[in-house]
Amino acid sequence: MWTLAFFKDGQAAKWSKNLFRQEADTGIFPIQSWAYFEQQFWSQFFLVNAEADAVNALEGSFYYQGHRTVDDYLDTFLTLVSNAGYTDPRTLVVKFHRGLKISIQSQIAIMPFGQPADTDLEAWYASAQRINQARLTNEAFQSTLRSTTMAPVHSALPRSAPLLTFCLPPSIPPPVPPRPAPPIPSGGISMDVDAVRKACSLSL
Repeated sequence: MWTLAFFKDGQAAKWSKNLFRQEADTGIFPIQSWAYFEQQFWSQFFLVNAEADAVNALEGSFYYQGHRTVDDYLDTFLTLVSNAGYTDPRTLVVKFHRGLKISIQSQIAIMPFGQPADTDLEAWYASAQRINQARLTNEAFQSTLRSTTMAPVHSALPRSAPLLTFCLPPSIPPPVPPRPAPPIPSGGISMDVDAVRKACSLSL
């Protein structure tokens, strides 16, 4: 009766009020033991075919991870396993492995060391979470790197600063090499010979 006092909303409140109404009509509270209370509670609030639904889900592909995080997928998987009553570790590993994203499946399959055993479900959980965390960290790093390299470069000058124009000096033509002197004939130059003769006659 103390537990039922907390059932104040929804279907739970309706069930609690109905029990107290029965007590008011008959003078006897309809639930006389905690074990009977548990039985009635399960029959009222848990589906009768919950086990069958969980088995059908695990045998299909609706429970697969898809776009969810590994943690969300793991929560759903554990709930289905509990409802289905599966206990064989090898079967659970196969189901969990099959539902993971292809990228995470592949990374676990090619791990050079520390690869989880086919019967160690906890190791599979840890490996999937570790790989997922590494992937998220890498994606965050790549996103930061892209935003840094693609950021626009702003000029240090204010917008009001005048633009500077640089003028190059006019091109200077290369110097023209001097023309070579004409070749001297083997017989000498007549003007030079006459000048020598004249100089010699004056000296005499």
